[in-house]
Amino acid sequence: MEIKIAKTAGFCFGVRRAVTLAEKIGNEYGCADTYGELIHNPDVINDLEEKHIRAVDDITKAENHVIIRSHGVSPEIIDYLKDSEKPFTDATCPFVSKIHKIAAEYSSNGYIVLIAGDDKHPEIIGIRGYCKGKTYTANTPEELEKIILENNLRHNDLILIAQTTFDSAKWHNCKKNIEKLCTKAKIFDTICNATIERQEEAASLSQQCDLIVVVGGSNSSNSKKLADICGRFCKTVFVENSKGIAPDILAGLPFNAIIGITAGASTPAYIIKEVHERMDEIIKDIETGEELSFEQLLDQSLKKVYIGNRVKATVVAVNNSEAVVDIGTKHSGYIPADELSSDSNVNPIDIVKAGDVIDAVVTSINDAEGIVYLSKKKVDAAIGLEKIAKEYEADHAIDGVVSTVVKGGIIVSALGARVFIPASHTGISREGKLETLLKKKIKFKVIEINEARGRVVGSIRLARKAELDKARAIFWENIEVGQKFTGEIKSIESYGVFVDLGGVDGMVHTSELTWGRIKHPREIVSVGEKIDVYVKSFDLEKKRVSLGAKKPEDNPWNKFIDEYKAGDVVPAKIVSITPFGAFAQIIDGVDGLIHISQISLEKVTNIADVLTIGEIVDVKITDIDTEKNRVSLSIKQLLKEDSEEDADSAAEETSENAESDDENNEDNA
Repeated sequence: MEIKIAKTAGFCFGVRRAVTLAEKIGNEYGCADTYGELIHNPDVINDLEEKHIRAVDDITKAENHVIIRSHGVSPEIIDYLKDSEKPFTDATCPFVSKIHKIAAEYSSNGYIVLIAGDDKHPEIIGIRGYCKGKTYTANTPEELEKIILENNLRHNDLILIAQTTFDSAKWHNCKKNIEKLCTKAKIFDTICNATIERQEEAASLSQQCDLIVVVGGSNSSNSKKLADICGRFCKTVFVENSKGIAPDILAGLPFNAIIGITAGASTPAYIIKEVHERMDEIIKDIETGEELSFEQLLDQSLKKVYIGNRVKATVVAVNNSEAVVDIGTKHSGYIPADELSSDSNVNPIDIVKAGDVIDAVVTSINDAEGIVYLSKKKVDAAIGLEKIAKEYEADHAIDGVVSTVVKGGIIVSALGARVFIPASHTGISREGKLETLLKKKIKFKVIEINEARGRVVGSIRLARKAELDKARAIFWENIEVGQKFTGEIKSIESYGVFVDLGGVDGMVHTSELTWGRIKHPREIVSVGEKIDVYVKSFDLEKKRVSLGAKKPEDNPWNKFIDEYKAGDVVPAKIVSITPFGAFAQIIDGVDGLIHISQISLEKVTNIADVLTIGEIVDVKITDIDTEKNRVSLSIKQLLKEDSEEDADSAAEETSENAESDDENNEDNA
């Protein structure tokens, strides 16, 4: 037997944070009080009590430094502690605090709050304390629908939030119900990521195992949900610690059974280890037990086979056309290549190897020759169909490989079963070729299943949409100003480009693409090109993101200010003409304005009569506004200075000529 432990089993971030804070306060003050149980695990609560950290149900009876439980409390409790000036530390899980803010903000603005979760759970009690108006709690999608219809809430302003440990499959159906009934409702995905990952791993692990042991406090919401999820797929036992494991826990399981262990978010690592060690002991006791008697072995050798009989078969040899197997009888067993897998393109030697023990069903018997023909494919299909049905119930995406292109769609091999995906659900356009999907690994969602006929219809398009929705939810949960992305340009407009950031499109305005002057974004970028961007601003309500691509270190203004100053005379290129003046480029990315009054010594009425776009002229920098990044230029001042120099030169020449005339007159006299 083999034991597998879930990677996500044990303390989550919020629980670990709460326990660490409590122990820190306990060490600092010598004792402390928690309002309610800090977390839902009796072993941890007992450990804390031994460290003089006790739980009190009445906040007025708290005598020591108070620690707010990880599930959070209503604002009235916080106000009482502040008013009474009792020292306290808030150990509320950050994910729960986030829900408090959402509930407070929207209920203050007149929204009705719908909460998916257990209304008696401390977390829900705390959340409802932040709601200013009407609130309703539902523990199932059906309850939620009933509340909406009975209270005539379909046309009200509503928000839907979930307890952080709510069942993700139920949450999916709750969202579908409210989207159907209340088109104006706002939905916030408040199940914490750790819960989702833990539930998904529990579902996956339980499908690989013959038995799952779920470890957690009996009053732990997230542990109970793990047990519910695992119970859908295999035998499940829910225990608080190793003391809850019965000696006969493995009774009735096959000798090569796989046992899984997972644990709730409030379960410490040492308890998981103790459960693992206890399971190891029970397995060793079984493996060192008495061997089968001669009569039992004889009975096995004489067991009968019949068409439709499902047997354990040990692979003896494999070649390109078949697998030779031993089924524990006098018969020679053969599994033809086309009965090994639903994927006709796979070679038998890539499916099984000598020594493998597989499940197969008898398809024909030749007693005269002592030959039995079997099918592994049919067993895989039946098992696969069961697994697919469970994945369908849980609304999970399923992995598969495209094996064949048929009329109207494709056939996918998944979990040993054949799944038909219509062309309209492949994600390939009408003009595209379905053959491009052959041999490729894909994810799909089941949209129709008929177990009696063994028919499954799937959709790649819906699976992609679900992945995209999940990616978008994560994106909006973590977005912040300044965050950097490498995205792909999806479309280009005159005013900017739209960039795919991984499920969410953001826009880079043309002015934010480059420090240089461009008429259209297509001058420097193209569709499909990768581009480095950063978040300038975002709107969570409208789901909009404004992006920037200009790097601060490339700002040409820095270079300009370092190299130029007011009074400098520089060559500049006329780049545009307006009714009030002309703009001239001094360096790439920095333009200055030559006001119409500064173009000539004479009055200018039509700038185009004096200057042309592309012309290079000498200008004088008259002013630099570093705050507004503006430069004022003048041609007139240069002309005036040249005119004054010419006048001075003429005056000097006239003076010199006059002196010369005087000298000549004196000589003549």
